[in-house]
Amino acid sequence: MCCGGRCCVSMTQCFFDYSTSKVLVIRSKSVGTLNRFCQAVVLAYIIGYVCVLKKGYQDTDTVISSVTTKVKGIALTNTSDLGLRIWDVADYVIPPQVASRREEAKEENSFFVLTNLNITPNQTQTRCAENPGPGSTCTSGRDCKRGLHDSRQNGVQTGRCIQFSVTEKTCEVLAWCPLEKGNDPPDPPLLAEAMNFTVLIKNSIRYPKFNFNKRNILPHVNSSYLSQCVFNRTTDPDCPIFRLGDIASEAGEDFQTMAVHGGVMGVQILWDCNLDMPESWCMPTYTFRRLDNKDPDNNVAPGYNIRFAKYYKNGGKESRNLVKGYGIRFEIMVFGKAGKFNIVPTLLNIGAGLALLGLVNVVCDWIVLTFMRNRQQYSQEKYAYVGDFGLLSNEVTEPSGTG
Repeated sequence: MCCGGRCCVSMTQCFFDYSTSKVLVIRSKSVGTLNRFCQAVVLAYIIGYVCVLKKGYQDTDTVISSVTTKVKGIALTNTSDLGLRIWDVADYVIPPQVASRREEAKEENSFFVLTNLNITPNQTQTRCAENPGPGSTCTSGRDCKRGLHDSRQNGVQTGRCIQFSVTEKTCEVLAWCPLEKGNDPPDPPLLAEAMNFTVLIKNSIRYPKFNFNKRNILPHVNSSYLSQCVFNRTTDPDCPIFRLGDIASEAGEDFQTMAVHGGVMGVQILWDCNLDMPESWCMPTYTFRRLDNKDPDNNVAPGYNIRFAKYYKNGGKESRNLVKGYGIRFEIMVFGKAGKFNIVPTLLNIGAGLALLGLVNVVCDWIVLTFMRNRQQYSQEKYAYVGDFGLLSNEVTEPSGTG
């Protein structure tokens, strides 16, 4: 503790103190080695990681992209419901079902290919027995509520309880009859030949900050090559036409197994471009992966399916064939980042590197003054106190002011 007057004098002296740098050269192999090692680590970080790996001298921009697709292929089926039939692109590429403008924007980069189906033929709007279930099974008309329509059922109840089968009764409904049955999809899939269908993916990208545009149909790709090529990572890596079976196999999936219940596949296009290099070096990289869950321990509602109907007139009465279509939805996702030299990020990263080099001296000073055997001598040489009339010798031996 100190008296009030002495404390005031000490605080006044501290207020009017000025510290200036003093160079102290310590001829020590251990300290010198530590200093050079720390400097080498900082320089390696700045040059190797910041400048070379992360390209800290570049300004960057993210990609803006547009995608269009065109599927081609023909399949042949022979079923009891449809007989012998040829399927072309107008049959198996189903327009996506969109709920809003926001959803519509998402669907622009995807397409759905039909691979399997269950058909309920010759439906008309009439009365029939509802399929058995928790809300439809009955013993008498008291169990059925007239006008009730549940979103999990197929129609509007009439209030009658009628025979569904020899052993079971259900509520009568006004609906498209006969009702769809909850049958499993055919295995193997009906459109097994879908694995040989091809899709042309046209992708245009832009980096607006650098006014840079490019597309995945590269300048050396001509119409003749495009009419016969199919993407192959070894022989035809620049071809924008992909065989659907190859997409599945590159993602580690069996196309025929996936085609039974359907699924979702991702086609990822990566544009990472160094615009300090020639434009021809900016090339797309394609990768493929399955996006939907295929966990064998959680197989409730597997795959992907949609329903659509084909309407026609039968004796002047509207009829339809209801199709529950299973298929693969392909999502095309475009990623990318471009970089180009800019003086501003270069100066910022150089400044950060110089600050780190300054930190090396702080670390070395702390080690010298804390752990070295001659730390008291180093401290006396490093700190000197000078007043208006010369050296204050009584403070040299106590640089830390521990009085």
